[in-house]
Amino acid sequence: MWIRKEKGLVLLLLLIVASQATFGIDEDDPGFFIGSSAFMLMNLNFADDNPPNFYQINFGLEISDTDVISLELKTWRYLRPLGIPYGPSLNDPRQNYPGFIRDYGFALTYQRFIWEDAFLAIHAMNALQEYNDPNGVVIQRGYMLFITSRAGYQFSFFGDRFFIEPSIAATWWPIRTNVPREFQIAEEGWNRFFLAEPGLHFGFRF
Repeated sequence: MWIRKEKGLVLLLLLIVASQATFGIDEDDPGFFIGSSAFMLMNLNFADDNPPNFYQINFGLEISDTDVISLELKTWRYLRPLGIPYGPSLNDPRQNYPGFIRDYGFALTYQRFIWEDAFLAIHAMNALQEYNDPNGVVIQRGYMLFITSRAGYQFSFFGDRFFIEPSIAATWWPIRTNVPREFQIAEEGWNRFFLAEPGLHFGFRF
């Protein structure tokens, strides 16, 4: 039942993107961009023995003045459940997995500017999950559908060639498959969503 609902959600996203691409393209001036996330700066925290090893690249097309579609490629690793809310447990090593998870994903994104440079966006990411033991040995692989709803504002510079997008997001991962029992135990009691996640994306138009 869950899988049918989430397939319907992804299909709806694709239909929205297809309809915008069909009817909303500005034939005279389509705008392409390449970008990423400032979260990659966390990789430079050399005091952290377990950095996220987060990497992301975005390829996008501004198909009208208000509509943007993009493809995101990303990978990162994490040591504890994503659903731990803000509070003392968020960075508590006692909540760690018996190892870590490495995700490799691609996301389809639709972004809609609703007032001036304020926007709403939805990201639907399909991710291959690698479950690793403490020594970094892959013990099992699975799949995750990861949905992000985002609200933010775009600031443009240098003749609109460069932009940054601070935002706030809610994330939800309704589908996860083939999770090892030891990792399931660590997940017990925590949410399958996370609220008020900050974001800071940037990009270059060409």
